[in-house]
Amino acid sequence: MGSAKNTSTASRQARIEELRRAERNRERRNRILVIAASTVVVAGLVAGGVVLVKSQSDKKDTASDSKATSGHFVTGTDGVKTWKGSLARNHVTKTVSYPMEPPVGGDHNQVWMNCNGDVYAKAVDNMNAVHSLEHGAVWVTYNSKAPEADVKALAAKVKKTPYTLMSPVEDQKDPIMLSAWGKQRAVTGASDKNVDAFLSQFVQGKQTPEPGAACTNGLAQ
Repeated sequence: MGSAKNTSTASRQARIEELRRAERNRERRNRILVIAASTVVVAGLVAGGVVLVKSQSDKKDTASDSKATSGHFVTGTDGVKTWKGSLARNHVTKTVSYPMEPPVGGDHNQVWMNCNGDVYAKAVDNMNAVHSLEHGAVWVTYNSKAPEADVKALAAKVKKTPYTLMSPVEDQKDPIMLSAWGKQRAVTGASDKNVDAFLSQFVQGKQTPEPGAACTNGLAQ
């Protein structure tokens, strides 16, 4: 039993390290492209690109109105709740009201919260955190009912796990909750075996709309 668990953990860590290397390579390529294209971008802005970007943003906001997030959770035999219905994925500037707390998907801000094992002491904006979920992150949240020892232990675990983030969400139903894109479950504490199971399954899991997308160079507190 212990051997199987160790093998699963090693496999997950190897997959995370591979994703981390890919992200570093992608960031290096992006920096080169940004430098090479900077002159063209400036010229485009002077010529009226700002107007075009604003127009496109307005169109996305309008499109999101017709593709609102709707549906409901269905709880599986493993205790994981899956959102059954639509989860819009538009980048919007307006405030989004989500039908679940914490949200597990829907329209969101164009900037993601950094989720490379980032632990936030204060609440983060749902719209930025949802973008992190779109990139394949797992969001660990807690409220004031969560024992301090569990919060500290979970924070230590998150800091060691790329594609995760953690923050307080006072309005959530349960003291400690785990969320991924379209997935969610409550856990009893840091030692709950379902914590590792959820991370193993949903960090860059099959539910991820944009696997391998960045979890760094986003928004931080």
